[in-house]
Amino acid sequence: MKMILVVGARDAGHYRAMHYLIAAIIGLIGGVSSGLFGVGGGIVMVPAMVYFLDTNIKTAIGTSLVVIIPTAFTGALKHQQLGNVDWRVAAWLIPLAVVGGFGGAALTKSLPAETLKRLFGGFMILAGFRVMLFK
Repeated sequence: MKMILVVGARDAGHYRAMHYLIAAIIGLIGGVSSGLFGVGGGIVMVPAMVYFLDTNIKTAIGTSLVVIIPTAFTGALKHQQLGNVDWRVAAWLIPLAVVGGFGGAALTKSLPAETLKRLFGGFMILAGFRVMLFK
């Protein structure tokens, strides 16, 4: 009986280590896509956490928003060094983006996870088509 518990504990530790390794790889891919394309949290990390880490979509969204803070900051610094930031446009975007972020987060409370998944998937499909087919 003791042997089974030790093996089970080792397997749980192995599972946890693999879980964190997969999370780290998701973070790397999300970070690269954030710096390269300006996306990463929602487009890359949320689906990856849902499907590879079996995370609830609401938790994946919240976690990706926390992760994107330092990611966006460091990516923005590098883009500033490269001359790729229009601060006037950013100043106009920020206030309502903050309001929208708060409002969107509040809406997750009233939406069932399955509905949120479908809305998210539809948004990704529409955004993908838009990028592929139009300038």
